[in-house]
Amino acid sequence: MVYSYFPGCTLKNKASDLDLYARKSAEVLGITMEEIEEWQCCGGVYPLGANETAPKLASVRALVAAKEKGQDLLTLCSACHHVLKRVNNDMAENENIRTKANNYMQLEVPYAGETKVVHYLEMLRDVVGFDQLKAKVVNPLKGTKIAAYYGCLLLRPSKVLGFDNPENPKIMEDFIKAIGAEPVIYPYRNECCGGYMAMENKELAKKKSSTVLQSAKENGAECVITACPLCMYNLKVNGGVDDLPVYYFTELLAQALGVK
Repeated sequence: MVYSYFPGCTLKNKASDLDLYARKSAEVLGITMEEIEEWQCCGGVYPLGANETAPKLASVRALVAAKEKGQDLLTLCSACHHVLKRVNNDMAENENIRTKANNYMQLEVPYAGETKVVHYLEMLRDVVGFDQLKAKVVNPLKGTKIAAYYGCLLLRPSKVLGFDNPENPKIMEDFIKAIGAEPVIYPYRNECCGGYMAMENKELAKKKSSTVLQSAKENGAECVITACPLCMYNLKVNGGVDDLPVYYFTELLAQALGVK
């Protein structure tokens, strides 16, 4: 299976591990990730203004690039996935935004949301399959108790993202089982870590991140996994639980597949 791949800015610097382990693991699983040429930053935050078209154009360019190759668009960063998925929905459902974007970009064939945006975890679940992933594991993480941290951006708004049940998700727990470990269910796995508040209100970000990690630890977690670079930063820097390591899910995937 071949995908167009949108890495996003953070995966080229601070979150390079998230990207590297994903690429190495994809090779083992028979997945080809073709990075989009000359991609631009998605903006990191979905523009909420009803008439804000310009901030969405970088995402539209990536979506069009994937369409022109006849490929689905694969993402890893939770923020990039969130923005791309919502902009794609705008292009499919909002005639005003669609018309403005197509007119600005002067596309020969107007774009109307045809590209399917797929998160790496969705690819593991729906294309590779967790049973097949389990069969590929050479270093099962037996006995390791892992808490999945979803955060906000993968799950909401649920009607647009369509990632999993926003109140009781299971995709990351199923992933944990597939690599041989034991998932830890805890109350704050899909609550906000305070990510976008970290610069303006650091104390609130510390409180929210600490609550997430303390909850995971109290429920028996030995480590936490996430797909979000912003969550990773906040949990590590503001979480205040030094003896509970936080990893990108792709690092443990690569470890289980023997390519770390």
